[in-house]
Amino acid sequence: MRDSSTVATNTLNLRAEQEAWELTHLSPRAAKSALSRGRAEARAEDELRTAFQRDRDRVLHSKPFRRLKDKTQVFIAPTGAHYRTRLTHTLEVTQVSRTIGRALRLNEDLIETIGLSHDFGHPPFGHCGESALNAVVPGGFKHNEQSVRVVEVIEKMNLTWEARDGIMGHTGPHLPETLEGQIVRVADRIAYLNHDIDDAVRAGVLRMADLPRKTIKLLGETHGERIATLVKDMVLASRDADVICFSPEVQALMDELRAFMFERVYLNPAAKGEDIKATRVVQAIYHDFIEHPEQLAKHLGRDVSDDELIQTTVDYVAGMTDTFAIKAYENRFLPRPYPV
Repeated sequence: MRDSSTVATNTLNLRAEQEAWELTHLSPRAAKSALSRGRAEARAEDELRTAFQRDRDRVLHSKPFRRLKDKTQVFIAPTGAHYRTRLTHTLEVTQVSRTIGRALRLNEDLIETIGLSHDFGHPPFGHCGESALNAVVPGGFKHNEQSVRVVEVIEKMNLTWEARDGIMGHTGPHLPETLEGQIVRVADRIAYLNHDIDDAVRAGVLRMADLPRKTIKLLGETHGERIATLVKDMVLASRDADVICFSPEVQALMDELRAFMFERVYLNPAAKGEDIKATRVVQAIYHDFIEHPEQLAKHLGRDVSDDELIQTTVDYVAGMTDTFAIKAYENRFLPRPYPV
């Protein structure tokens, strides 16, 4: 048995071993930890973990990750424990992404980092909250841009360039430069289209019989069958392609299903009955802080200058959970009983 002094002075070299393994075992198209473009602020390397493993751990242990459990996915304030939240959506995206990444021999650590953090910038009440902020913030509001701001500026996670590029490109016009980032971009759509069907049926907004029969017959009758079909097709279509993609036939089916979900769920007043209330809450809180910066200063515990007021307000409101936003609204705008 070695004494403690010997153990303490030994230098571990597991990171270097993992980096060497990636260079020899991952696909030539995979992102390699040892070849990362690095961080905004240089840090000493870790003895145990590669750069992408450190990124994943920082994301997983962060406050923005924990807040996802109390943020809306699609249905605001649902009654029932089985509806998706932003956190469970994030976990499903990450699982689908890793399955595809492993099949293509890409870097699963980078994939997991991007998957777990891609929605950090989502405000309370899901896309309704995003639309509410986008309508009032000068220059607009996009949750992918805010997600990058969360990891770069607000939480100062100092993630690698590849992770930040993937987070920015999980939606919107920017296509991630790494295949790992592109996987999360497409897996996000695979996950939300299919689990939103599940939640819409649970909410009584849809019946399985309402789904486009030809599309469902080809993709799969059940949630698991559709996921399996889409994942397998993506793996086969992407093996020899320059980008992550579906076959043309399956892409057309995905487009049809997405159009159906927008018509019947995402833009359906029956499914979005709480949107007007949620929009009022988010915009009222935003305007109140802009008009009364002393209230924002009270929450932050510091003064807020005129130059930083808008951005600081956006950061604070976007970081709220659903429950916190409702409480903040009630405290400012609803009457309280007089003390007896």
